[in-house]
Amino acid sequence: MKQLRHPKADEITLAGVLAALSDPVRLTIVRTLEAAPGEHPWGDLDVGLAASTLSHHLKTLRQAGLIRHRKHGTRCYVALNPDFDRVFPGLLACVLRLADDQNSLPPSDSP
Repeated sequence: MKQLRHPKADEITLAGVLAALSDPVRLTIVRTLEAAPGEHPWGDLDVGLAASTLSHHLKTLRQAGLIRHRKHGTRCYVALNPDFDRVFPGLLACVLRLADDQNSLPPSDSP
C-alpha cells in the first residue's frame, strides 16, 4: 500500500504548525496522542466526527509535520511525529499547557 508523504524536518514551519493547532478538533487530537504516546489506529480517536472529517483533520496535522500517518492494509495508524520536538523544542508542550490554562479560566464578561 502506498504510504503518505510526510514533510521532512526542514520543511516544518512555525506558521504551518500554529495554523494546524488553531483548530480545537486538531488540538484535541494532538492532546490525545500526547497523553498516550505511541501509534494508534486513527479510528480509535474519539473526537465525535465522521470518518471523512477526521481524515481531513489528520491530513492537516500530517502536512504540518505534527503527526506520522502509516497505512497497513485497510488500517491507518497515527502517532506524534518524533522529529517535531527536535525542530521546535518544547513548543507542543507549551501550546497544550496554554490551551489547558485558557480552558480553565472563567468565562469573560466582555460582550
